[in-house]
Amino acid sequence: MAEGPHLSLLLEAITIEGRGHRALLDGDEVTARANLKDASQRYRESWEVAPPASFGRLIGMLKAAVIAGDASAEAACAQAEIPRDAQSAPASYARAIVALVQGHDADARSAAAGMRSGSPAFGRAADAITALADRDADAYADAVAAIVADFEGREQHLTGVPIADTVLMLERFANARGMASRPVSALVPVG
Repeated sequence: MAEGPHLSLLLEAITIEGRGHRALLDGDEVTARANLKDASQRYRESWEVAPPASFGRLIGMLKAAVIAGDASAEAACAQAEIPRDAQSAPASYARAIVALVQGHDADARSAAAGMRSGSPAFGRAADAITALADRDADAYADAVAAIVADFEGREQHLTGVPIADTVLMLERFANARGMASRPVSALVPVG
């Protein structure tokens, strides 16, 4: 995380998002949604204070809003903020999420292809997004299992995030398509 005027807002967003994830996993949907909408707003404010060359904070904003259950306003914001000529994996990821929010599966599939130029984590997310766009439940379940396995190995849970936010976001899209895989993680308490 680079220093700058956005940093305090970004750190607040991450902390609040972690609380939202935990509430969601504990079955407290109301608290989860409130925390995640707050986190999404903080991500957006951090972007507005200092737009980066990368689109990680827009992705954070979108993920939190999708997990909270309504990302239409955030999708419109992100769509307006991503230059048409931006070809990076993070820009493609943000485009893919926007496309899924807006119900444009072909655009999501196309954007997912652009994600593959990034890290292996981007590739795993691209696999899941492509499977969602193709409505391929088996491929989706495999992709989500790979994301969870990678997350467990990276110990991100030590920062307060109980499971990969990518999985929580993807499951929201999958639920709407009747494709949810309900992934199991050793990091998530039973029940």
